[in-house]
Amino acid sequence: MPSSTSTTSFSQNSFTIVLLFVLLISFFPGAFHYIYTLPFTFLYPRSQASDPCAPAATTITTTPPAATMSWAQKQFTLPPRSRGSYLVTDHVVSSVPEIRQYKVGLLNLFVQHTSCALSLNENWDDDVRADMSDALDRIAPEAGPKGEDLYRHSAEGSDDMPAHIKSALIGASVTIPIKDGKLATGTWQGIWYLEFRQVKHTRRVVATIQGEKA
Repeated sequence: MPSSTSTTSFSQNSFTIVLLFVLLISFFPGAFHYIYTLPFTFLYPRSQASDPCAPAATTITTTPPAATMSWAQKQFTLPPRSRGSYLVTDHVVSSVPEIRQYKVGLLNLFVQHTSCALSLNENWDDDVRADMSDALDRIAPEAGPKGEDLYRHSAEGSDDMPAHIKSALIGASVTIPIKDGKLATGTWQGIWYLEFRQVKHTRRVVATIQGEKA
């Protein structure tokens, strides 16, 4: 039969162990979780689902990098022409071969002069271009019905001020979409160069491309 001294010593040791355990949990709450889940780590080392206290798995989704936008810019000249409207689509395409490098984008053409213009219009019937030139002459004639002067500015000739008016009406630039290396113009659309001076002039055009290369 055990003595009372042994029983008391065992009780004291048990109380001390419980007290230390409580203090351990109080100061290190994560230790309880570690002790509780330790057997599952050995039983199922590769399965997170076996741990009821483990956090849910996180799925990481990667976003593909955005397409890189590219710029290109160059200057070219148009063939010298006297007053009239001219289809220059083929000349533009041959002067700006960089168009073929772009899968999608925009081509902006800007003429660096104030007495001519660029436009998008009919690409088949020549009569449309002739009619356009005639119509603009009626809108901004060089002189009045009796030959009288109509404009203050005449230092560069009687056709100069009408040319400025026509240029302001039509515009100095056009922007055309690029699709798969080609200009995405409509079936009957073409790029027009409208010259408003009587004497032939060489005109400079700045071509700017923005888009995603193929």
